[in-house]
Amino acid sequence: MGFLDRFKKKESEKEAKSLESVKLGKSPTALEQFAGGDKEVYEALMNSMFLDPTRIDVSMKDAVKNAKKFEKAKDYVRAKAWYEVAGGLAIYEGDTEKVKEFFGKCEKISPEAKYSILKNPEKAVAKAQEYYKEHLKA
Repeated sequence: MGFLDRFKKKESEKEAKSLESVKLGKSPTALEQFAGGDKEVYEALMNSMFLDPTRIDVSMKDAVKNAKKFEKAKDYVRAKAWYEVAGGLAIYEGDTEKVKEFFGKCEKISPEAKYSILKNPEKAVAKAQEYYKEHLKA
């Protein structure tokens, strides 16, 4: 039994170290650092902003067209997904009105989904534009 106890001891040491790291907290993500401690902006952009929208192969116009097509066909899951894409692209373009429109449509289609970007879209879009200028240098 002494031989097996060595393995148990190593496992318990690993568990203790992992618990220590949890207690100390994790390091902030790049978006958290960029938001500068502004929790409202971070939460608004966390699930709505594309970090690199230049890699999206669909235009905002096409995304809206697809969303409307699926909404008309009563395929609300796909419609919501396309409105989210359109909203993310609107953030990239800096169009606050379209951000409100597209994420508002998402909430209308799926009332259980809440988009914190709708609380203060101007501030969130401005911060996203700042991020894009800094990180997407062509």
